[in-house]
Amino acid sequence: MKFTADRLLLFGATGDLSQRMLLPSLCALDADELLDPALRIIGTARSEMSDAQFQDFAREALEKFLPADRRGGMASFLKRLSYQTLDATTLDGFDALAEKVGEPSKGLAIFLSTAPSLFEPTIAGLQHAGLATGNVRIGLEKPLGTDLGSSQEINDAVASAFSEDRIFRIDHYLGKETVQNLLALRFANILFEPLWNAAHIDHVQITVAETVGLEGRVAFYDDAGALRDMVQNHMLQLLALVAMEPPGSFDATAVRDEKVKVLRSLRKVEESQTVTGQYRAGAIGGKAVPGYDEELGKASTTETFVAIKAHVDNWRWKGVPFYLRTGKRLPERVTEIVVQFRCVPHSIFADKGAKMTPNRLVIGIQPKENISLSLMAKVPGLDREGIRLRSVPLDIAMPDAFTGTHRRIAYERLLLDLIEGDQTLFVRRDEVEAQWEWIDAIRALWDAQSLEPKTYTSGSWGPSASIALAERDGVTWHE
Repeated sequence: MKFTADRLLLFGATGDLSQRMLLPSLCALDADELLDPALRIIGTARSEMSDAQFQDFAREALEKFLPADRRGGMASFLKRLSYQTLDATTLDGFDALAEKVGEPSKGLAIFLSTAPSLFEPTIAGLQHAGLATGNVRIGLEKPLGTDLGSSQEINDAVASAFSEDRIFRIDHYLGKETVQNLLALRFANILFEPLWNAAHIDHVQITVAETVGLEGRVAFYDDAGALRDMVQNHMLQLLALVAMEPPGSFDATAVRDEKVKVLRSLRKVEESQTVTGQYRAGAIGGKAVPGYDEELGKASTTETFVAIKAHVDNWRWKGVPFYLRTGKRLPERVTEIVVQFRCVPHSIFADKGAKMTPNRLVIGIQPKENISLSLMAKVPGLDREGIRLRSVPLDIAMPDAFTGTHRRIAYERLLLDLIEGDQTLFVRRDEVEAQWEWIDAIRALWDAQSLEPKTYTSGSWGPSASIALAERDGVTWHE
């Protein structure tokens, strides 16, 4: 459904996500004149606030989380904001919310950033108040359930009010510039696609490492764990973008059709192909940090680290392992994709004593956005004692390559696409369900084996078993 909304309704408008990401993103878009001048932004949450108090709240958030050079026109942005107090668990306040929203001349976009338990009553309230019909679309922030069954319940509730073309499921990783650049790298450069297959690629590594611990997410994280929190959404989306076939065009249907084919081709994981861990006290950046059990205040079997050896069983990727690794309290914050190419079939330099290293493509997503391709080059010299070859990186630092452009928050793109109605970087229901089917099978395997996470010291790269997971295949994690 194509329309550009002139009303944006933010549920959870006083929450952490709103302060850190949503309000700063919207203000930055406004400063760049990318928002329709007629767009009004209505925030809602349980907190009692007037319009003026919400504007003051937003101002404080912008001054804290938005870089100073991107706050131009903040005063005009704040004038777009209004607020309506709402308890989403009851229908009583939704009529007043509808009155506050008013009658949009073009359409309404809703961003739902609430606890999953509030999804169904919120949808019921929107229907009751007439805020779910006509030119209305809705964006859903994760988590969308804790397994396939609960995810289907949420999706059924949303589908009772909104058709699939009006539902925008958010995975903020898809808004990151380097993630989108992965598509450009693959499909806008002729040299990669002929090599992007099992004949030329030895394996792929995807790492999402965090240095932080629970950071105020105690209740949520202990119920979720690393597999549900990171692998089910972010990491499987990255895997799908690496492994997908070329879509016919860059539009929502074509791109998401190819991603879901990959997710449905994931082989069922065996016990020997997973490792789980839980951090203990150690040091991060030279500072002592407590263990997970100490932060939680009790013993727990929740994993804070997981490593998986995955396979995509299709023609292109048959036999190529995908190593996934994510964890908390690791030595550095990094998200990257490593594509390891195979060795050349025959070295003409072997008789000259030269040693070969396979080419490697490293795509850095955060905190540094860069692309590095290692190539073999001859070391300068007369070669009287043999030819020496060395792996030389060709680095593209994205901020340097595109000087003069802003480094945008991922939510800038996603919020603008929600307002304008472009679903390409949002997740379709069949994608979500294919992801959950694979994840649920892993959790069922762990439960059947009564698997408990191995401990690892904060500041390390996880349990030693994760190193062995890769080294059994002669693979070393990229660190």
